[in-house]
Amino acid sequence: MKTGKPERNSRATHDDRESQHHPSTDRVYGVMPVLEALRAGKRTIEHIAIADGIRHERLSELVELARTARVPIRKVPRTELERTLGALTHQGVVAKIAAARYTDADDLLDDLAARVKNNDPPLVLGLDGLEDPRNFGAVLRTAECAGVHGIFTTERRAVGLTETVAKAAAGALEYVPVARVTNLTRLIEQLKERNIWVVGTAGEAAREYTAWDWTLPTAVILGSEGAGLHRLVRERCDELVRIPLLGRLESLNVAVAGGVILYEALRQRAAANANRKP
Repeated sequence: MKTGKPERNSRATHDDRESQHHPSTDRVYGVMPVLEALRAGKRTIEHIAIADGIRHERLSELVELARTARVPIRKVPRTELERTLGALTHQGVVAKIAAARYTDADDLLDDLAARVKNNDPPLVLGLDGLEDPRNFGAVLRTAECAGVHGIFTTERRAVGLTETVAKAAAGALEYVPVARVTNLTRLIEQLKERNIWVVGTAGEAAREYTAWDWTLPTAVILGSEGAGLHRLVRERCDELVRIPLLGRLESLNVAVAGGVILYEALRQRAAANANRKP
């Protein structure tokens, strides 16, 4: 969560180093192998990287299948693929395989809507461009421990469910549903339509996080390590809250900030449930 100085983004160096050591465990490379992976649909593809300037008679088919399956496509320099895969014959096409399956976003929204009027109202996380895989894993682990009912992340400019994320999550991916959306502002409107309040985190917010009523059905939107919440996302939120900082530093790690807020929600909900008992 951005409250001032940006955090160091370690995703690129860490993931590249990991992929060089294990190039075949989480990647499919070559035009036909990637085509077959798309056709079979048995493995969740995080994204497909296509080298600039590549020419192949099956490429248009591959792109169309990827779009149908809502798999993001990234154009990258050929040197980037060579750095990742070394001497392996990739033909300029590499598919990154996710460490876990995503939940369908519409199905997750329906599940959350069904919880709105019960004694365990939805508590949701939305991640606005989170890029560090270890931070994402830590957020997942904390979310599972705090009883979060689902997490939404963006398809582009964000880390996916990589092996690094799964390792940092320490098993949380087995229990917390994670869905990808193309547009976080549209997701916010969909949450509101289902009577779920949307609360964003911002260092300059007037209201402290403890002042929000977390017993309400609520989605918490956490910003990226460097940029925080995007302007349109910030404007669509029902409320913005901040965590007070008393030291000299100007920001908290996004996973820590998420944990602080989620456990305040847990505290308020536990107190409300205790008061309901006869």
